[in-house]
Amino acid sequence: MTASKTNERPGTRAVLRHSGLSASKVRQVLDLIRGQDVDRAAEILIGTEREAANIIGKVLASAVANAAHNDFQNPDELYVSACYADEGTTAKRWRPRARGRATRIRKRSSHITIIVSRLPEERLELRRKRMEAVSAHRSRRVDASRRRADLSGRLSRRRASAAVAEAEAAATAEAEEEPTTGVLDAPELEAGEVDEVDDIDAEYDDGEENEVDDLRDEGPAEVVDMDEEDDTATAQADAEEKGE
Repeated sequence: MTASKTNERPGTRAVLRHSGLSASKVRQVLDLIRGQDVDRAAEILIGTEREAANIIGKVLASAVANAAHNDFQNPDELYVSACYADEGTTAKRWRPRARGRATRIRKRSSHITIIVSRLPEERLELRRKRMEAVSAHRSRRVDASRRRADLSGRLSRRRASAAVAEAEAAATAEAEEEPTTGVLDAPELEAGEVDEVDDIDAEYDDGEENEVDDLRDEGPAEVVDMDEEDDTATAQADAEEKGE
């Protein structure tokens, strides 16, 4: 039974003709992505340090775009079903050598073809199960991290409330030990300051008594004078009435 021809293989293809790389160099990179998912193949090409990897990555992106826009395929369900490199035209150049001779230089080229197809149902089912397992594992990790965060938050809140309660209890104990009377205590004075205050008080008391005595002495005199003036005015008024 003969295999199908390369141009008759099913799937969506992208072809790069007359690439400036030899077919042998391109085939080494194509062997890495053959049969891989599109996403995995792109990751492999990004991590490959070869000049052909950049060119093959562009061809792969073109094949995926053709499958999505022309054949209405889901890019997430595609894989590299076939990829190969054919010999292209070879340019001949000459390099001068010793004794008038020349050496041929071959500038080789290649035609790169990548075909992408939809994954079989078995692989799609395995892929779905794998994704569900990964998502379930991730959800469990997220739930566990949230529980730990909630627990740590509760502990921190409990510690904060306990610290506040301790501070309030300490403040209450201090208030009970030193009750406030509402009267400010007078500052304590030294012996010399006490004597000076007593002298000032004595002088102030003596001065107040002298002023009071003076006022008492002057008060009755003024009252007497006022009485005498009233009696004189009354006598004059009586005399005038009698004279009339």
